[in-house]
Amino acid sequence: MHDIYGVHYSRILNPGKTNSFFLFGARGTGKTTFLKSFFKNRSDILWLNLLDPEIEDRYSRLPSLLIEQIRSESKRWKWVIIDEVQKVPALLNCVHLLIEEQGTLFALTGSSARRLKRGGANLLAGRAFLNYLFPLTHRELGRDFNLTQALSWGTLPKAFQLTSTTQKAAYLRAYTLAYLKEEVWAEHLIKTLNPFRKFLEIAAQCNGEPLNFSNISRDCNTDTKTIQSYYQILEDTWAGYVLEPHHTSIRKRQKKAPKFYFFDTGICRALCGTQQQSLVVGTPEFGRAFEHFVLLEIFRLNEYGSKDYSFSYLRTKDQAEVDLIIARPGMPVALVEIKSTDRVDERHTRGVQAFLKDFRSAEAFCLSRDPIKRKIGSVRVLPWEAGLIELGL
Repeated sequence: MHDIYGVHYSRILNPGKTNSFFLFGARGTGKTTFLKSFFKNRSDILWLNLLDPEIEDRYSRLPSLLIEQIRSESKRWKWVIIDEVQKVPALLNCVHLLIEEQGTLFALTGSSARRLKRGGANLLAGRAFLNYLFPLTHRELGRDFNLTQALSWGTLPKAFQLTSTTQKAAYLRAYTLAYLKEEVWAEHLIKTLNPFRKFLEIAAQCNGEPLNFSNISRDCNTDTKTIQSYYQILEDTWAGYVLEPHHTSIRKRQKKAPKFYFFDTGICRALCGTQQQSLVVGTPEFGRAFEHFVLLEIFRLNEYGSKDYSFSYLRTKDQAEVDLIIARPGMPVALVEIKSTDRVDERHTRGVQAFLKDFRSAEAFCLSRDPIKRKIGSVRVLPWEAGLIELGL
């Protein structure tokens, strides 16, 4: 059980304590809190928090100080935790040496891969396992999970410390501003702030839609390559996921543009400026939020379960679409339609049913709020929670 802002939730992630590991994820997902609980009541841990300006300055000036420290105190420290390691990428060379020389174990957190890449870090060539922490899943929340709350405010741990909608809205707004200031501007990922600020708003409005980089660049008054680099920044800071179009040739002509989904439904709504507007069942806004949430659950559970599923979507020029295509190793391809309705009928399954003939031995699913499990044609209609289990997640 892990204590998150005074509330106990059991996190699915379990990195193990016999090998060094990275723990990546967006800010606010609970990485530091997780490690404090994971290594609770141990006295053989050296903790370096690079968010502390003095500590960052000390090791930035002389990264080899870490080597000297561990060599002189090797019997004292079994584990070394370095929080926000991207702030001093040169430390990874020291970490590499200490793993080889001393057998020291490291837990390394980071909220941005951008600076690590720019610093030429090789992520220790496999000597540290890669792990990712996300906002809370419905399984981790257990009885505290509420779908409407998750769609409206997201599932970042801090959101569950706050009780009023005013507080939640203020938190999400503050988060987006902190992201701009601390993750993007302070790390020198962009040269000017205003175009990126405008981009975030437009990217949130385009959440889950095939991306038209030319249109977005016009709206942001910048060039297409800059917009593409902005999306790469979002990926590098774990602020979202790109969903590529399905690559296999299909009889019908396909749209080839990728989609982008922000990592949290509440953050997406905050960037759009709609976080205080109620989501009403049956509206397009509710439907988009529901699809967004279910996709995020699939992405998160795939990572936590080390399933190695790969994801794509399919939309033809005449707007026929499959929300999600999942290639599952050792299992049939899954064609997934996500509907927010609580009463699925043939209208909701017609599209995914039509695409079955283009995928040999595929399975078709419709995940929704409908509580009744059944089949419509060849499509398995399942409540979304049960559907995730049937997908192998």
